[in-house]
Amino acid sequence: MSERVCLYAGSFDPLTCGHLDVIRRACDLFDRVIIAVAHNPGKKNAFTLSERIEMVRLSTAGLNTEVVGVTGLTVTCAREYGAKVMIRGLRAASDFESERMLAQVNRSLAPEIETLFLVGAPEHSHISSSAVREMASYGCSLKGFVPEENEQIIEEHYRTKN
Repeated sequence: MSERVCLYAGSFDPLTCGHLDVIRRACDLFDRVIIAVAHNPGKKNAFTLSERIEMVRLSTAGLNTEVVGVTGLTVTCAREYGAKVMIRGLRAASDFESERMLAQVNRSLAPEIETLFLVGAPEHSHISSSAVREMASYGCSLKGFVPEENEQIIEEHYRTKN
């Protein structure tokens, strides 16, 4: 039987507890989870690509994951790593329409790659990277919003910016 590989892509700016929940659940379903940290030159990220990759690596140590940076299309990355499935997390029903449209585009580009939606755990449905960035910019505690391994890194990043 061949190895079951999936790809979970996102900007992870920064990685949240909701993202980590999806990653852990994907790890239960697949032999290997490729976490593709996206670099979009048209988007201004709070953290550099290397900082985001490092935070994801810290939070997923010990899991059956591989963390990579990606600058092109996620379907190209999925093919490169032999992933037959791309994971997408849904926090709320409002996420579904845009994610469905993205899945259809990806299916047109790579019909051999399936998109699998994982509904986020209710306790994380209110967490977004943008909310975390705003909280951090005001010096709020990030406990329960981001993985423990990243709290201090994110807080320090914003402390030095202010």
